[in-house]
Amino acid sequence: MEFRHEWKHNINMSDMISIRPRLRAVMQPDEHAENGKYEIRSLYFDSLFDKALREKLDGVNIREKFRIRYYNGDTSYILLEKKYKRGSLGSKTNALMTEEEAQKITDGHFDWMQGHKEPLIRELYDKMTMQGLRPKTIVDYTRKPYTYPPGNVRITIDYHIHTGLFHTDFLNPDCPTIPIKGDPVILEIKWDAWLPDIIRRLVQLENRSSTAFSKYAACRMYD
Repeated sequence: MEFRHEWKHNINMSDMISIRPRLRAVMQPDEHAENGKYEIRSLYFDSLFDKALREKLDGVNIREKFRIRYYNGDTSYILLEKKYKRGSLGSKTNALMTEEEAQKITDGHFDWMQGHKEPLIRELYDKMTMQGLRPKTIVDYTRKPYTYPPGNVRITIDYHIHTGLFHTDFLNPDCPTIPIKGDPVILEIKWDAWLPDIIRRLVQLENRSSTAFSKYAACRMYD
């Protein structure tokens, strides 16, 4: 399992307007982003007693969580992802999932996952049967991504974060969502072994420090 360094900063719209020209001057936009951004919809899983949420709020150093997501409303490309955190380091594995498979999960049918060819889908099945993992809430947001090859740096700015509250109708584009409290903007920096000095200078913002902000946790605060 390969880990990357991760920093997050809770900023605001004014900060975003200030930093974007600096990022564009040095970094490259993600070549796969439509018009320089993604519209992302995720469906997060948690246990009956909210293990993932509680571990995040309690600051547990080693933790994991599962989600499925798609981009720009395109349900022909859906990813199941497992995020693994160890302090400020993060790792992620993923597997493709069909629209039909994702719908079965949201409908509460998951026996088909047993013996699936994808190891990650089988692992989620095990966690659903042994730990009671179930879909918990939808998280929608807009993402502006930038890349910088030295250090394999990726910077993203996430904003317009919405919660589906208790809704899990993941594939329904009309599923109701509302903005989360405070309308935050999240600046995230990820890199491999070293972070180039030019990037450190780019992301310096007055009175902003690293934060443990979680979009999933913020979206669950309405439960």
